[in-house]
Amino acid sequence: MGAISIVLAGDLVLDEPDGSYWLSGIAPALRAADLAVGHLEVPHTDRGVELQGDVPAPGAPPENLAAIAQAGLGLLSLAGNHIADCGPEGIADTIAGLDAQGVAHCGAGLTLAQARAPAIVERQGLRLALLSYNCVGPEASWASADRAGCAFLRIDTEDGAPIAPAARLAALTDEAVATLWDDIAAVRARADIVLVALHKGIVHTPARLAPYERAVSHAAIEAGADLVIGHHAHIVRGIEFHRGKPIFHGLGNGCVVTSALSPAQDHPARAQWAERRKAMFGFEPDPAYTLAPFHPEAVNAFLGTAIIGADGSITAGIIPVDVEAPGRPVIAAERRAAEIRAYVEAITGAAGLPPIHIAADGRIEEVAA
Repeated sequence: MGAISIVLAGDLVLDEPDGSYWLSGIAPALRAADLAVGHLEVPHTDRGVELQGDVPAPGAPPENLAAIAQAGLGLLSLAGNHIADCGPEGIADTIAGLDAQGVAHCGAGLTLAQARAPAIVERQGLRLALLSYNCVGPEASWASADRAGCAFLRIDTEDGAPIAPAARLAALTDEAVATLWDDIAAVRARADIVLVALHKGIVHTPARLAPYERAVSHAAIEAGADLVIGHHAHIVRGIEFHRGKPIFHGLGNGCVVTSALSPAQDHPARAQWAERRKAMFGFEPDPAYTLAPFHPEAVNAFLGTAIIGADGSITAGIIPVDVEAPGRPVIAAERRAAEIRAYVEAITGAAGLPPIHIAADGRIEEVAA
């Protein structure tokens, strides 16, 4: 068995027509890998009942699932705060659509058992498993024995309030640790490499990690994961190694093009959130980014990479990605690539993580203290 190459993309929100166009700037890198992994943020459906309890995302065009498959993504995590926004019908339609495209997935289902089940794919004789969990709520989106939703890890809030994306999430719970140990131990008997995807973090804020983020990521490694993938913040986060295994604390936006975050719309809750977000997070989106009105620093994006050696070793890296207005990600040219590598090194240090160096070829190296 030779080395296996994996490329990791962050949040995917393809609300706009012609998903293939929006993905075309990163598709060559996705297709070049033995396996490309992403996070599907919203249901792809044209039916369902809007979930109450969070700012709801609209269903994305079902036909864009074909564009995701054609771009080279073969494995998707689904456990996030918006996957249940169109109710059980939205989850069922999304799963059926991915199955029809031959895209493996995990993290959501019509029951909790389905949502917690791993996705396992094989590449060059190596079996790779993915487990996917939502850490940020809302609790109404979580699956149960008789309710569709997503898999989850319970994080305590600072004030005991219900778990929701806007809550101040503070501490990892024993329940979450037990879930990781149970699920990773179960899949270890069936897979050579285990990836854990965590929907976690503080949205629209550069560098900063919430108090629980390192704890939950380290717990996954200690339970037997080989690689931890973070998403949700819509801006990239730092990278660290724990017990020699890489943790991408936030992959940012893989490809997000949507009008649902614009104040200029007729959905009151989404329009209100677009305005409230400016005050909450202290930034004004660049008006050129009409389909990706995120923090200005979110244009510094990347795809994560991992090379699995024949001996089981993992070499982590990044492929710098620039985001062109109005929201299309493209592989960064040389000058921008250097800027993005420097940015990721800087936010890693600013978050209090051990220092790293990212080489010109994208490889991530730990810097000796």
